[in-house]
Amino acid sequence: MSSAAENAPTVSDTDTPTLTPPLTPTPVLTPTPNPSPQGGGERGRKPGRAWQRMLSGRRLDLLNPDPDDIAIEDIAHGLARVARWNGQTVGAHAFSVAQHTLMVEMIAREGRDDWDRDWQLAALLHDAAEYVVGDLISPFKTAIGLDYKAFEIRLMEAIHARFGLPAKLPPDIAAHIKQADTIAAYYEATLLAGFTAAEAELYFGRPNGLSASTTTVLENLTPLPAEIAQHSFLQRHGQLTI
Repeated sequence: MSSAAENAPTVSDTDTPTLTPPLTPTPVLTPTPNPSPQGGGERGRKPGRAWQRMLSGRRLDLLNPDPDDIAIEDIAHGLARVARWNGQTVGAHAFSVAQHTLMVEMIAREGRDDWDRDWQLAALLHDAAEYVVGDLISPFKTAIGLDYKAFEIRLMEAIHARFGLPAKLPPDIAAHIKQADTIAAYYEATLLAGFTAAEAELYFGRPNGLSASTTTVLENLTPLPAEIAQHSFLQRHGQLTI
């Protein structure tokens, strides 16, 4: 397998599928002072905490997320450091959710030159909730049940509101993004996560209908360092929200 520097997937301004960014410095998020809750519970016990403190200084209420407390910088930072496949992938770096979302967005817009930018953005953000909840593998999500799904849906609705997307995507758009997600999973499974082609086909189906250029990008998939994945995600978000 080629090195990350040689074959790192990227995002470009052209229609040519690519997933590797220019190696320019990525802004580093540094903690912003934020006062802690005062006081304690009964008998001096500390109060329960149901919020997530972000490096941007925002404090996100996990039970009732406010769109104003959601920032793309926090999402990019988090997703670039959340590993797909529970970290069980080959390579010097974990394969991040940020890089996965770039793949999905690239696949989803293939052959759709006039696809609305809102839907491209929805594809890029399809796993954005994982900057808070992490990337649970599908069997674990099934074991946890509906409570996890309800929480994830509530958070995704807040994320969509923050970026001007409908709380619930039209069924055809959601299905198209899901199909792209499944195609990405097939390539990740076979190239990085140790699945045989037969195993991956059983769970994800065999991809077809992709252009030669997109297939070449996917077949040379290499996990990116977190900083590059973060920069790529922010760069693509910027292109879609100009």
